[in-house]
Amino acid sequence: MKVKELKEMTVAELDVQLKEIREEQFKLKLQQVSGQLEHPSRIRDLRRSVARIKTLQNQKKAEG
Repeated sequence: MKVKELKEMTVAELDVQLKEIREEQFKLKLQQVSGQLEHPSRIRDLRRSVARIKTLQNQKKAEG
């Protein structure tokens, strides 16, 4: 997801997005352990997306 799209979301929407990404991360980790993961770089991409979302959440909470 693009940063521009994330910036337009509310804190609640970011929470939902974060939950979805965490679930996908979990599924990919299971695939990795079982040796069925086709795109290992996707794990890194999701980890970075989590960081982006958490950063935006903190910025929005600081703004008020």
